[in-house]
Amino acid sequence: MTAGVATKSKNRDWFEKPAHELVPLDRDRAQREIAEIAEAAASRELTRLAALLTGKCQLAAFLEAVFDLSIFMRDCVRRRPEILDALFDHTIGERLLSIQAAIAAASRTTEVSEKTLMQALRELKSEAHFLIALADLAGDADAATTVRRLSDLADACIRAAVDFLLRDAHFQGKLKLPDPENPAEGSGWVLLGMGKLGAHELNFSSDIDLVVFLDPEAPAVIDPFDATELFTRLTRRLVRILQDRTEHGYVFRTDLRLRPDPGSTPLAIPVQAALLYYEGRGQNWERAAMIKARPVAGDLKAGVAFLKELQPYVWRKYMDFAAIADVHSIKRQIHAHKGHGQIAVKGHNVKLGRGGIREIEFFVQTQQLIAGGRFPELRGRETVPMLAQLAARGWITTDARDALTRQYWFLRRVEHAIQMVADEQLHTLPEDDEGLERIAHMLGYADREAFAAEFRASLQQVERHYAALFETAPELSSGVGNLVFTGDVDDPDTLQTLHKIGFERPSDICRVIRSWHFGRYRATQSAEARERLTELTPALLEAFGRTHRADEALVRFDELLAGLPAGIQLFSLLQSNPALLRLLATIMGAAPRLAAIVTRRPHVFDGLLDPGLLSELPDREYLATRLTVFLEAVKTYEDILDRLRIFAAEQKFLIGVRLMTGAIDAPKAGKAFSDLADLTVGTALEAVIDEFAVRHGRVKGGRAAILGMGKLGSRELTAGSDIDLILLYDHNADVDESDGEKPLAPSHYYARLTQRLISAVSAPTAEGVLYELDLRLRPSGNKGPVATHIDAFRKYQREEAWTWEHMALTRARTVAGEPTLCEAVEAEVAAVIAMERNPAKVAKEAAAMRKMIGTEKPARDMWDLKLIPGGLIDLEFIAQVAILTHRVESDRRLTGTAEILSRLAPGFADAQAREELSDAYAFYLALTQMTRLCLTGHFERNDMPPGLAGLLLDVTDLPDFGVLAAHLKETERKVRANFDRLLRGKRN
Repeated sequence: MTAGVATKSKNRDWFEKPAHELVPLDRDRAQREIAEIAEAAASRELTRLAALLTGKCQLAAFLEAVFDLSIFMRDCVRRRPEILDALFDHTIGERLLSIQAAIAAASRTTEVSEKTLMQALRELKSEAHFLIALADLAGDADAATTVRRLSDLADACIRAAVDFLLRDAHFQGKLKLPDPENPAEGSGWVLLGMGKLGAHELNFSSDIDLVVFLDPEAPAVIDPFDATELFTRLTRRLVRILQDRTEHGYVFRTDLRLRPDPGSTPLAIPVQAALLYYEGRGQNWERAAMIKARPVAGDLKAGVAFLKELQPYVWRKYMDFAAIADVHSIKRQIHAHKGHGQIAVKGHNVKLGRGGIREIEFFVQTQQLIAGGRFPELRGRETVPMLAQLAARGWITTDARDALTRQYWFLRRVEHAIQMVADEQLHTLPEDDEGLERIAHMLGYADREAFAAEFRASLQQVERHYAALFETAPELSSGVGNLVFTGDVDDPDTLQTLHKIGFERPSDICRVIRSWHFGRYRATQSAEARERLTELTPALLEAFGRTHRADEALVRFDELLAGLPAGIQLFSLLQSNPALLRLLATIMGAAPRLAAIVTRRPHVFDGLLDPGLLSELPDREYLATRLTVFLEAVKTYEDILDRLRIFAAEQKFLIGVRLMTGAIDAPKAGKAFSDLADLTVGTALEAVIDEFAVRHGRVKGGRAAILGMGKLGSRELTAGSDIDLILLYDHNADVDESDGEKPLAPSHYYARLTQRLISAVSAPTAEGVLYELDLRLRPSGNKGPVATHIDAFRKYQREEAWTWEHMALTRARTVAGEPTLCEAVEAEVAAVIAMERNPAKVAKEAAAMRKMIGTEKPARDMWDLKLIPGGLIDLEFIAQVAILTHRVESDRRLTGTAEILSRLAPGFADAQAREELSDAYAFYLALTQMTRLCLTGHFERNDMPPGLAGLLLDVTDLPDFGVLAAHLKETERKVRANFDRLLRGKRN
């Protein structure tokens, strides 16, 4: 601090020497940024702050680093430098207490309205958020203090909003509060904080999970029969006050989906109905969730009474290992979805990944569920105190307590740093070096290597303790009853055991298994192979039984055995690797498409033997390298086409496995499937050109390029996607024909070459089909030539193309071909898209086309995600119209729907619409990728493999299928409302 500035500040010592010395990523940029903030402070006559920021003291250097590392904090101070200036007179703790008081007072002023309250809460929350982050980065507050402060802030905001709404209902005559000065008392409105809010463990950019109940007999309730509707309306207003984005930001995103049966219950549920639900239909994941439940606002006494009545449901008197297995299965699903298989740094999910925060939480919660019924001291909400209690009771070692406590707070600091960058609800570390360096600097490390070393060590330590508790390999012998397959007569006890495991036709299953022992397949001909298979059979049957389509799963496995050249390696691998066995069972029981690939081409299973499978991202470089190796020494045209089919089938399978296990998410799967198509179709084009030239020669100056359209162009292919493309060509103007043995005119030459490409890619061979090709998006559609000259393409797009054709062009990108022609095509596409258009006319024509599609191709049901009103077509049309009318904020041409929706210009779509549309697309993409991966036909809700239901819940992070269906309906409603507003001009 410069001499003479705020020398009497109460927190001068903290200002002069932050505990953490932060280093900016870019010092020149950081100095420019702090100079801009100093200028803003000076313009508002904040002379102390301006002097500090322009000085050369240690604090100025610290703030310089903070503003460079955290976009959120830099923008906060740039908009409101007063929040930093206030720290000359008050400590951060004092200022936070003042903000808490101001939040409480905001709902009590005589002039308060919903609008003024929303503004006040947003401004106060923003200041508190900044101060909490500043104290955390400075080392003035540890992670435990930070999560408590964030939770207290959320409590205060919720209570202020609830008190305002209760008073408003009172003054409107809808409630009769016993004491309007203390509106919550006796109101009957119960708001429980769940998850991290309930445990006082909120992260920096956390949602808040609330469950809302009401007591119709409470003193404030005038009409008990109207109470549910009244409190549901109040709850809806509460959510709007807290989470709607305005010019002042938002307070907290609010999630109400943890309430009982959210797909069919109101937002506020009568307490008696809730108690009946939990006691009669409550699931074990709901028991686990209720461990952290805490009354946070409204009628706190009623909330405490409700939780007391719920105790027998949550805390059972006897050790409930069946319940623990159920809760642990949830963990396994989460782990499979998010855990990346092996420990990583870049892109690792700090919350849900292997060795992450969730493993520590489940470590604690499962022990609580086992023992909390008998030991009340194990019923606490907070993770770290419960680790101490578990150690005190002897349930875990002191080493486990100390290690998990230390790593819990370390991982929470990492999580906070990720979120402090831009106030985004992220839990994954950046995948780029600069992003990782930023996180390392925020945490006080010298560089990303030093941080990565400690981060890996932390994850490994957590994983070690978690694995010791949960992940010991199961015995492969049967613990469920008789499993005897000798002789030629069914053993009665074995039939009973098979039925209990989950098989519907146990006698048929016995016959199949006995056939294995007869050595009828090559894979079971050796005695050693049969011995290994016999040892494996009990675990195999139990794994298939868990798929809930056990008979089909085992029959598919039998088909796999029939095609295997040998079995010892596979049987040994499955016996020593239970996780792989579970994966195989999931594929056989939940994913008919993948199962068909495995049974037709057993060699694709070899890819699962790669130890790096789940840790390596199948990006373009990865696939290109493997394709090059795979095609080495292949000479003939026919061999190239067959090898491409084999390679594509294997890589589609392995990409699918990564998606199914959670090693990659849906967007990465879309990119991987698209990169695979680019490379294999591009290689096929090269082979076709060379083969065609043998007889027909080449056209002088001839060049060909493939323009990928549809999901190929936007890099959103699924496992079952066809490929939309256009083949474009160019040649010297003075050429009349090719120079080969059988010369052809250029137009005829490229038309024949395109037909040859279609056959090379789509014709079935002994190795199947590479891709089904669709060329209907070419100029003039099916009426036009299959190959288009670049000049004809240019003229058509500029003079004849319909709006819908330009909309399709927004997703186009060159995927293969001669580089200079690819550049020319890209430039032409960009030029066509950049043409000036009447936004209203484009929107009107797009809306009319959507209406026509809805009439001619109505959706089969709500699960027809593409065609349903509010589905994928609506989202794609919004993105395409935005691109054509230049209402997307980007300095480069975008083709991906997700990225376009996230960058819609504020003048076209507000922040809430962008968030809703982006969330909807991510949700639809997750469902679409998984269903197309697993199924060969349409998704039928009432006839899907039960294992697929679990995969869909994993990939969407939802607790049950009722919640998924309800979320889908709500998402479709929001998307259609946004479509109507943005393209049809309708106002909600």
